[in-house]
Amino acid sequence: MGSWEALSSCSKALSSPGTWNLETPDNSSPDPAGHLEEQKPLKAENNMDVVLVDSRELLCPTSPPPGRDRIAYEVTVNHRNIEELCLCCGSLQVYTQHPLFQGGMCAPCKDKFLETLFLYDDDGYQCSCSICCSGDTLFICESPDCTRCYCFECVDVLVGPGTSERIHAMNCWVCFLCLPFSQSGLLLRRRKWRHRLKAFYDLEAASPLEMYKTVPVWKREAVRVLTLFEDIQKELRSLGFLESGSGSERGRLKHLDDVTNVVRRDVEGWGPFDLVYGSTQPLGYSCNRCPGWYLFQFHRILQYARSHRGSQQPFFWMFVDNLLLTEADQATAARFLEMEPMTLQDIRGRVLQNAVHVWSNIPGVKSKHMALTAEEEQFLQAQGDARAKLVAKGLAPLVKKCFLPLREYFKYFSQNSLPLY
Repeated sequence: MGSWEALSSCSKALSSPGTWNLETPDNSSPDPAGHLEEQKPLKAENNMDVVLVDSRELLCPTSPPPGRDRIAYEVTVNHRNIEELCLCCGSLQVYTQHPLFQGGMCAPCKDKFLETLFLYDDDGYQCSCSICCSGDTLFICESPDCTRCYCFECVDVLVGPGTSERIHAMNCWVCFLCLPFSQSGLLLRRRKWRHRLKAFYDLEAASPLEMYKTVPVWKREAVRVLTLFEDIQKELRSLGFLESGSGSERGRLKHLDDVTNVVRRDVEGWGPFDLVYGSTQPLGYSCNRCPGWYLFQFHRILQYARSHRGSQQPFFWMFVDNLLLTEADQATAARFLEMEPMTLQDIRGRVLQNAVHVWSNIPGVKSKHMALTAEEEQFLQAQGDARAKLVAKGLAPLVKKCFLPLREYFKYFSQNSLPLY
């Protein structure tokens, strides 16, 4: 884990020594086996602290308070089912249920949850609260390989007043999804929440592609990658998905510059693969092939590498266009890849440096979409030499960030350097 000081720029909360406080064990589940499958017990370590507060500690005012504070009032005073309240804002206009914790969600909060669920900061942690998908100051879970954060307001409203101060005083805090205990105050983790999260995304997201169920930490394996036309080994290693010293347990990458003579038997022999990446030729790269060739060859190899239909094994792909495909080629790509492209922009100091079109089934890529105006696209196309120098240094940081949600599915090596830059 990176130092707390390195996270200060992302408005994450610092912490200092504290003690264990374990309450409300999850022994009410009618399906112990199912619970064990979903939550692996943590080892008790001296530097790991937990806060779980009994719901009786919650503040119970005599009249309904405004905003989210009404959640405790409605549940403890009016005995309202928490599923009838929006866990994110306290609204009574519930549209659906929160996928991770017991409670409802109104329509606006549902949209925000879907948009921010797989967005990550440069430090490799999710950039918003896992409960309300908002929050200015966040606590980071210190459970190994967990990337989730929680805002001060959520823990004070749902766990109990003053909880944020108690967490702030701890040496190392474990979040509500990593604990072997399901309830703290009014915050009750759903059983098999990974299944619930996938079902929630499949039902509510405006995407034709189905999301894979996230994988528990202890089941994650190293990622197997096939890269076409552009080698991204350096970028994946900097993100922690590959490690020096090859071996199946360290992850592996197969790179191909020319796939003209590659057939299905070759790809199946090299595989299986978990991630397939391809792009149009890098800017400044001399080649006698048209940009459309890269698209068609990527689609062909992708069919060879895909998992069998109906497989629940996570399989991801990404194709990046360096603004070289024509409008007709982009329309063809949208038809072949069954989705519209996202436009990712590299903006530094409020100046647009570069942009790419991206097709991918990696969660969160769609949320990063920022369309270019016709003038901006013409400007970037005219800046071929300047953009080529940027691309020569490696993938733009905005493209690297797109791979961060894969930490929910594959093993990564936390000793590798973060942040991205």
